[in-house]
Amino acid sequence: MKAREIAVNILIQILQKGAYSNIVLNNELNKSELEDKDRALVTEIVYGTIKYKYTIDRIISNFSGRSISKIDSFILNILRMSIYQIKYLDKIPDYAVVNEAVDLSKKISIGASKFVNGILRNYLRKKDLVFDFKDDKVAALSYEYSFEPWMVKMFMEQYGVEITKSILKALNYTPNMSIRVNSYKGTYEDTFNRLKKLGYEIEEGFICPEAISIKKGSSIENNPLFKSGYITVQDESAMLVAPILDADENHRVFDLCSAPGGKTTHISELMNNKGKVVAFDIHENKLSLIKQNAERLGLSNIEYRTMDATQFNESLVNKADRVLIDVPCSGIGIIRKKPEIKWNKINKDMKALSAIQRNIMENAGCYLKEGGILIYSTCTLNKYENEKNIEWFIKKHPNFKVENVYLGKSNNIIYHDEGYITIIPNEYMDGFFIAKLRKCW
Repeated sequence: MKAREIAVNILIQILQKGAYSNIVLNNELNKSELEDKDRALVTEIVYGTIKYKYTIDRIISNFSGRSISKIDSFILNILRMSIYQIKYLDKIPDYAVVNEAVDLSKKISIGASKFVNGILRNYLRKKDLVFDFKDDKVAALSYEYSFEPWMVKMFMEQYGVEITKSILKALNYTPNMSIRVNSYKGTYEDTFNRLKKLGYEIEEGFICPEAISIKKGSSIENNPLFKSGYITVQDESAMLVAPILDADENHRVFDLCSAPGGKTTHISELMNNKGKVVAFDIHENKLSLIKQNAERLGLSNIEYRTMDATQFNESLVNKADRVLIDVPCSGIGIIRKKPEIKWNKINKDMKALSAIQRNIMENAGCYLKEGGILIYSTCTLNKYENEKNIEWFIKKHPNFKVENVYLGKSNNIIYHDEGYITIIPNEYMDGFFIAKLRKCW
């Protein structure tokens, strides 16, 4: 099967059937016999097409004269990935894109191939056509950056136009892989140098002292440093959470929403594999994956418990010195890595999340000892899941006080007067929110 046909089938699974991009892409590429160059092309086409779907669909609708919903899914995704290559990629000649699309659409019918050929050639003749948005800023930004209008409007209302532009631009970046050095096993300098000797093109992290950014190199899962537990994959924004807990070797720490385990293991590393870290998650299979990762990292001070964090557990009251709740959220801050979030989140779903988040906060506050620290974090930029939740909790529980979080000067960190922080995404970091609360005596 050719690379573009594989790409179409992957796009159908993601955009029509709701599959996760990273999972289905890996599965389909592993089944294929594509060479590295073609595997890279499929990855580029899939992620690029998903990322710019809103803009691409506007173009297809305009040049086809019909609703997107009326076009066969196989043909629609041929058109989508072809428009993506013509509009956003320079390395593939336009004629080659059209020829491949026409040949592929013949699998449906000759009529389908003529339909595809007509739209693409018409677009090539008029691709400099400018849409007139009549001073509608939301519509203009939605088209330019390829986001649903409701999401653009939300950002504009919460952050203003200029920060919104920065957010939209950054969420379309293709991220480098970030890895965290396991401080329990080795030093940063030694691990950095060993990675370079293995042929990786790397640089120091943007802000986190344990972060390394991999610009180029072979699969990290096959890296001997990864296999022996000296490094683990984690976004740099997420790496900032564990140090803010201020956990020491004598503490008992609860991570109430621990999967996939990056923060759990980071806490354990910072505690030098002493004290006790209790990892809770509603899914037992996810806990087993965290355990496997911890064993790879050489960590043994983690206990694993299956629990729904939204359900109050009386046996845990006043038992933890530190509690981390990286609560379920809309995930808008990680669109760089999972662009389908743009299309599978809707506004009403995000509003429903707030009740879940507040429920978890209530329980977490009960489990914390007096004088202890509660960290609330999300990978979203929606203030109703972030600041508004903290304001609600503090008002309801005046015995909790927000403590200042300061990570040094950085143009992508908003330091709120109240003490919590919002990380605006950039080419190095996901969008994130972190609040540190102390339970007073």
